Amino acid sequence: MVLNNICVYLGSNTGRTSVYVEQAQALGRELARRGIGLVYGGSNVGLMGALADATLQAGGRVIGVLPERLKSKEMAHPGLTELHIVATMHERKHMMADVADGFIALPGGAGTFEEIFETWTWAQLGFHAKPCGLLNIAGYYDKLADFLDHAAQERFMREEHRTMLMVESSPAALLDRYADYQAPTVSKWITEGK
Repeated sequence: MVLNNICVYLGSNTGRTSVYVEQAQALGRELARRGIGLVYGGSNVGLMGALADATLQAGGRVIGVLPERLKSKEMAHPGLTELHIVATMHERKHMMADVADGFIALPGGAGTFEEIFETWTWAQLGFHAKPCGLLNIAGYYDKLADFLDHAAQERFMREEHRTMLMVESSPAALLDRYADYQAPTVSKWITEGK
């Protein structure tokens, strides 16, 4: 699979320990090293700013998409390759998804969860065939991954769809899996006995 741009969802805060910033920066450097552009929320704060800065400093391309209403709160990053100001969150998500060849969630809060879950749901429904994953920094997503395994065991999702949301603790390992990704072709709906 050709990866021109990866959309990354992540926190506008930096988290409790420096490992979150360090690994966001490591992802930015890895994207730049591979010639993959970063698509993200356009902010200059928290993990968002750390990721964008590291990508740019390593010579990478960064496309930011920021709703007008958040421009002053999240502080638009002034040095991006491209910054798109849009009217709504829906426009933001739509634009980010359109230009991305895959999606990664780093640690974050409700917005990060909502974004990766929506994108993963679109993949399950066959609206796109792009890889989705969690960069599991310092075990941040361990309990979520366990819960998703439980949801599959309880047959509220197919195992093929559970594993569509890849989980890795290293940026390089996750991007390597993305390069070989092929979306499953089974239906989302589980019928009795199947």
